[in-house]
Amino acid sequence: MIIVEQTDPHHPQATALLRQSHALMESLFPPEDNFYLDIDQLCAENIHFFTARIGDDILGTGALANHGTYGEVKSMFVDDAARGKGIADALLRQIEDTARAEGLTSLKLETGNVLHAAHKLYRRHGFADCGPFGDYEQANSSIFMEKPL
Repeated sequence: MIIVEQTDPHHPQATALLRQSHALMESLFPPEDNFYLDIDQLCAENIHFFTARIGDDILGTGALANHGTYGEVKSMFVDDAARGKGIADALLRQIEDTARAEGLTSLKLETGNVLHAAHKLYRRHGFADCGPFGDYEQANSSIFMEKPL
């Protein structure tokens, strides 16, 4: 059974997954197109950081950044060995439930143009392409998506 819960990003297993995610992003995209939050930034008051686990093993991470009128999906990552088990779906449902509970009217995200599995996940959950939002500018390797709540 997949358990999704709010977690401190400094938890050793969560930190290890975040570092894997950051390394992957750095290997795929130029520095100016990497918009991930570092571990300390994920501790901000406006951020809910979640992990998904099976048993004692944390297998995925995701976060909701509350920007007042909309929420932003951040730090979505699932360990390679756990892909296809519903971890990302469970995390995204928790992020959406939390956004709704906080009265946010939409969810938005930025993802990399070559992360095809992520695009499929987000579209399956009702996200559609949109333009840059917040402080983002158009980037060659970015895709922006949103979902009304």
